[in-house]
Amino acid sequence: MTDTRLLSLLHFGDSAFPTGGYAHSFGLETYCQAGMVRSREDLERFLLTQLEGSTGPCDATAATGVLRAAIEQDLGACHGIDQTLEAMKPVREFREASRQMGRQTLRVAAALTEDRRLVDYAGDVDESLAPGHHAVAYGLAAAALGWTPEAAATAYLYSSTALLVGAALRLLSMGQLEGQRVLWSLHPVIERVAREAAARDVKEIWSFAPGIELAGIRHAGLDMRLFRS
Repeated sequence: MTDTRLLSLLHFGDSAFPTGGYAHSFGLETYCQAGMVRSREDLERFLLTQLEGSTGPCDATAATGVLRAAIEQDLGACHGIDQTLEAMKPVREFREASRQMGRQTLRVAAALTEDRRLVDYAGDVDESLAPGHHAVAYGLAAAALGWTPEAAATAYLYSSTALLVGAALRLLSMGQLEGQRVLWSLHPVIERVAREAAARDVKEIWSFAPGIELAGIRHAGLDMRLFRS
C-alpha cells in the first residue's frame, strides 16, 4: 500500500473516527451483568465468537463485496448487500447500531473524499432508499480510497474488536494494559478471519452467533445500562 492509502486506512480505523460506536457493546454488557464475562479469558472467548461467527463471515465479507461492486460502479449490487445485512440482523439494537454507524461513516467519508459513489449512496440513505449499514459504508469508503479487500477487512475487524475492548474496560475491573493484551492476542485471529472474508464470495455471507444475539435481545430489558446495545 502507498503511504496515502495507509494513512486513510489508519484514519478510518481509528477509535476517534466519529461512528458513535463507543455507545454500543453489542451484547457484551448483558454477558458482563450475567457474570458470564468476568476475566480476560472470558472476554477473549466473547471476541473470538464475534469475529469467527458474525463480524468476519458477515460484516467484513459484506464490506469487501461492496468494495468490489463499487469499483465496478455497481451501486445496485451495493444496495443488494445492504438489504442482505438488514435481513441478517434480527436483533433490533444491533441492526439500529449498524445503521447509525453506517450513516455517520457515510456522512464523514462523503465530506472528506467528495467521491460521487459515497455522496450518492449517502443521499439514498437520507431518503430511506437504503439502510446504510456500517459494513456497506466502510466498503464504499474503501473503494474510494483504494484499499485492497484484505486491508479493508483487516481494518474493519480490528476497529470492531478494539471498540468492544474499550467497552469491556468500562464494564469490567480490567486495566488498559490488560485490554491491550487481549487485543494483541487476537491479532492472528483478525488476520486469518480478514483473509477469509476477503476471499469469500459475497453470496456466501453467513452469521451464526445465537448466544450473542440472545444477549442483545435481553439487553433491552436490563435494569441498568451503560450502552445502547
